[in-house]
Parts: sequence; structure tokens; C-alpha cells
Amino acid sequence: MSAEPHLASPRTAVVVLGSGRFDRDGVYRISPTCRRVVAEAERAAAVLAPEVVVFTGWSPTGGPTEAEQMRDTWAGPDAELVLEETARNTAQNAARTLPPLIERGIERALVVCAPLHLPRTRFFFRRLFEPAGIQTGFRVARMIPSPVALAWEIAAVPVQRAQLRAARSELARRRSRR
Repeated sequence: MSAEPHLASPRTAVVVLGSGRFDRDGVYRISPTCRRVVAEAERAAAVLAPEVVVFTGWSPTGGPTEAEQMRDTWAGPDAELVLEETARNTAQNAARTLPPLIERGIERALVVCAPLHLPRTRFFFRRLFEPAGIQTGFRVARMIPSPVALAWEIAAVPVQRAQLRAARSELARRRSRR
């Protein structure tokens, strides 16, 4: 009787998208929405047991980035915590988290975002991650979307294609430098 070959589970990552705002004291901090996204990522990571958790987001002030602030609030399971601290928009979140995932041999990524952000998140991550061989899923934090968030997402639609072209160009330049 022969034993079944062991099938290794795919190497998994959770990608957490940042968002921030200036508080009344003028300090740039992650938003309450972002804190909910981190909490949802913690719940997902408890089930998935990812090898890597990537926090992505910048700071417009030179102070702590969204990525750093999300890492500092992380209370999820142990995993390698990776910071991507330069992305200013969703296209850059996708383009700039892809190389570290490829370097780590990640095969599957779960991207966690706010509910209204999901269509734009899918648009970029599927178009950039899946051609690179990373199966991509999505999860949203439970919350009631605000009118401001809706207006932001509507305003972002006209620039999506241009941002995607820029993200693809950025990845191509990176590949050509190797």
C-alpha cells in the first residue's frame, strides 16, 4: 500500500491596505476605518495562518507611515510583518506589495480593505497579482460606509486606467533593472 503524496498548502500572505487622515492636532494617523481593516485582517490571519502580513501605506508628513501604524496596532497571529511605506494610492499598493511577495514565494494573497474600496482594490490587485501567479482573494471589514468614502471612490474611477498603466510601467522598470 502506497502513501498519498503530501500536498503542501500554498504559501499565503495577507495584504492590509492603509488609509489615514489628519487629526485635529495636525498629526497624520491611520483612520478608524483603517483600524477596522487591521482588525479584519487579524481575524482572517487567525484562520489562514499566513507566512507574511504586508501593511501598505505612506505618510504625507514624513512622520509614522500608515504601514508602521498598522504594524504597531497588529494583534494578530505570528507571521513575518512586512512594511511597504511608499504607496500613495491603491495602484501603488498593488504594484509595490507584489515584489516582496514574489521574493518570498507567495502563491496566494488575501487583500483586506474597506467595503466601498473593494471594486477598486479588485481592479488593481487582480490585474497585477494574478499575471504574476499569485491567486488573489479579497475580504472587507464590516462597517457602514460614509458619504465621504463614497465620494472618494467615485472620484477615483476616472483615473484608474492611468494609474494601472503607471503601476505596470513601474513593475516593468523594476524587472528590467534586475
